[in-house]
Amino acid sequence: MSSTWRPSATYPEPPPRGRGSRLADFIDAMIATGQTGQVFGSHGIGKTATFTSHLAEAHPDKTLVVVPAANLTPDDLLVNAPVRDAATGELVLRQLVMGQLKPGRPFVLLVDDSLQAGPAIQSQLMQVACDWTLGEHDLRELGCVGVFLTDNEDLAETGARRDDLAVLDRMVTVRVGADDTAWRVRLAERFRDWDLRGVFDVWSSLGPALREALAPRTVEHVLANAREGFPLVWGLPLVNGERMALVERLPDGRSEDRTTEVLDRIADALGVPNPSTVDDPVRRVLRAALRNRWAVLLQGPPGCGKTALVRQVVREELGRDPVYFSMPVTSVEDLCVPVPTPDGSLESLLAARFAGSGPKAVVWDEYNRPKDRSAFAKLMEITQEWSLAGRPIAGLRAQVAIQNPPYHLGRKLNVSRNNIAQATRFTASLVVEPGDVPANEWLIARYGAPAETVLDWWKHDLDDDARAWVTKRTAERLVKLHLHGLPLESALIYLGDGEYAPVPLESLVDRFERRRPVAGLGDLARRVEVWEARLRRALEASDEGDDDSDVVHRVLANAEVSQLRKHRKAVKRLVVLLPPKLRATYLVGAAPDRQRFWVDAFTSLPRQG
Repeated sequence: MSSTWRPSATYPEPPPRGRGSRLADFIDAMIATGQTGQVFGSHGIGKTATFTSHLAEAHPDKTLVVVPAANLTPDDLLVNAPVRDAATGELVLRQLVMGQLKPGRPFVLLVDDSLQAGPAIQSQLMQVACDWTLGEHDLRELGCVGVFLTDNEDLAETGARRDDLAVLDRMVTVRVGADDTAWRVRLAERFRDWDLRGVFDVWSSLGPALREALAPRTVEHVLANAREGFPLVWGLPLVNGERMALVERLPDGRSEDRTTEVLDRIADALGVPNPSTVDDPVRRVLRAALRNRWAVLLQGPPGCGKTALVRQVVREELGRDPVYFSMPVTSVEDLCVPVPTPDGSLESLLAARFAGSGPKAVVWDEYNRPKDRSAFAKLMEITQEWSLAGRPIAGLRAQVAIQNPPYHLGRKLNVSRNNIAQATRFTASLVVEPGDVPANEWLIARYGAPAETVLDWWKHDLDDDARAWVTKRTAERLVKLHLHGLPLESALIYLGDGEYAPVPLESLVDRFERRRPVAGLGDLARRVEVWEARLRRALEASDEGDDDSDVVHRVLANAEVSQLRKHRKAVKRLVVLLPPKLRATYLVGAAPDRQRFWVDAFTSLPRQG
């Protein structure tokens, strides 16, 4: 083992050389014999990680050059450019090669995701694989001592098969599985204080199909979420909008979903809880991403405030706005382009927004609505390797991809499909519900009383079906149109042919014109003496209260925390007159800030004689 090895809870003694890493022996053999190695294996089993860790340990004098083939364009590897000939002074045409292939020391070239490249790139890569040359350049003269191509053969993830015998006869090919890579050692190093042997035993006890689904990369994500106290299911990817389930095919042909069982067993092996959810999930996962350098995926319905919340949290944590890209209008050239350099190579020029070494977070908005496939392919590299065209992005602390689900309110949304290799790039994949985003408080802070009226209408007057059609974006439009005296119907989502979203607006108009007896907490506070008298009469008639008690209870339960604080005195005068069983519900399952308010309110109430 390397002299830099440190004991861990999993491996208090150095694991034996080559343990669980048949791939490491293959790497050594190909370098020693000067042959091109082709490695096939399922996604996420640690192929690239094994190259990285093994070369650093066994070949410290060599550097690893990783070229992600999935996002290459023909001009990334090689381009013709006019240069001044040193001998004659004339302009001549020369082929400039990617700067990564001229690192100035012996290197091993790893072409990752080699089958996912386009036809033009495939031709260039085949020259590299067969002859170790690229155009007019001999890679051996540049210092290359090994060439490897890796990928998964599954056609659901790759763009082609390599079936040209003239090419296949030039390579040594090995198929590897998870047991052939060093993923256990790598996870033990990352989670050094956890004894992961129990987790490894759980994984080994699963059938082949479940082990393939719960690939080592996904196990790493599950452990990362467990470390933060999050639901372990957040570590499972979202494939085409649906959470990947750990489903096992039984001998009788039936399928059994073992997701909860397997994740609970992993949690038990770690000695940690596996909660079904956590309070304030979006902000907590964003802060964890910034703290731990995660890439995370947020999927939620349109208009619920996902992007605004991401911007707010990044500003609070980093003191600056995120680096923002909207995928429907983002091309590859908006991210990076290859440019010639004076030394006769190609270097990738990154977008100005990536410049500087200060801390930054990147937001990929409308992630599953890419402008073109090439831009989407570029994200395969940046979300996994945290680099663009092989260039690390300085100061990158987190990446947040934001997308809509494929269907919402029974309607199909115009979003792209993804595959399992793309989906497993994210440490946490969170399905965001409208209630997970505190957009209500933002609306109140920005628009005041009109926003409170719209929110009270949304909470109290609409049924579940109608409420689903009123996004926070729609609520803001309703407020703006009211402030400008325009008809409210225009603020609803327009469905075409003169039809708007099926949302009744009569009660909202009544609230704005104060034709309703109770429009919200503000109305109760303005007439607090009247409502105190009603609540006293209700308690005198029955310990359970009456309809007036239910009205006050519903208003208090649905009020935002800022509203409760604004009308604190009135709230205390009213809540003391509610039946105890209603008061108790205010603490059950409440968010921390709401719990703090009610605890303070209850402890300051006069003791009942």
